[in-house]
Amino acid sequence: MSEATDAPDAPDAPRASEVKPPVVTPVRVVIALCLFAPFVAMLWVGTYAKVDPAFIGIPFFYWYQMLWVLISTALTMIAYQLWQRDQRARKADRSEASQNGGASA
Repeated sequence: MSEATDAPDAPDAPRASEVKPPVVTPVRVVIALCLFAPFVAMLWVGTYAKVDPAFIGIPFFYWYQMLWVLISTALTMIAYQLWQRDQRARKADRSEASQNGGASA
């Protein structure tokens, strides 16, 4: 009916003790906020659904959204740079731990 569940793990499969949950760090929280802020700003329509103040003749409704295109680009670039730095640091930590025989500080 059913196969034995206590069969040995495959040699390539990570053991339960080796599997680590995702790490939430302050840098990753900042990355998430950088990526989440434009969605909140654009979905909260009541804050910008008005005509005034106009900027060089363009109603607020339009120039506010165009400003968020630039802000979103900047925030995405910041998030990307932070992510790259975080990944380099994690890779360096892993290689340092493997050189020290798996002992971590």
